Amino acid sequence: MRSSALFAATLCLVLVAQGDCKSHLKTRRLAKVKLVTFDWKNCGQPDAPATLTTLELSPDPISIPGDLSAAASGSTSVELASPLALNVTLEKEVAGFWVTVPCLEELGSCHYPDACDLLDQLIPPGQDCPEPLHTYGLPCHCPFKAGSYSLPQSKFYIPYVDLPSWLTNGNYRLQGVLGAQGKELGCLKVALSLNSAR
Repeated sequence: MRSSALFAATLCLVLVAQGDCKSHLKTRRLAKVKLVTFDWKNCGQPDAPATLTTLELSPDPISIPGDLSAAASGSTSVELASPLALNVTLEKEVAGFWVTVPCLEELGSCHYPDACDLLDQLIPPGQDCPEPLHTYGLPCHCPFKAGSYSLPQSKFYIPYVDLPSWLTNGNYRLQGVLGAQGKELGCLKVALSLNSAR
């Protein structure tokens, strides 16, 4: 997305790709999920090529299913092209300790050799980018050209989701590190809390 490829890859993986991977895992349909806390920060070097500048989500808390309003901006000083490695570390708070969630069926703390391939699986090449990206003329496939990008305040509808049984209630920390040719291009940390009901 034009809110930097780091934002695109991270947001797609957090909100969409997990739903795509869920078919391989034991899941349960939940009546409602609430995202009760959400925080983010860049975790790369100060001169990292890809950074997220702003990310605003509302309402607080966010209900799933429900409407979500989001705005974001970021930049990349280099073109981000395939192969674009993505290393994800997911931790869950258990009895006051942070426990790393292993990679299970491509969900959890996983290494993805090419985030561009993940985007192509979610939105097949040749298909229009989903709204509101299409309206604003924002790309959703690699390569992402160097530049400063922004997604204006936009509304999304988040449908019902089936979640793995271990990903229903609790506090989570997610770190995504984007890299190419052995070099780190950007890093983003997200902290969130989920509260769900059957």
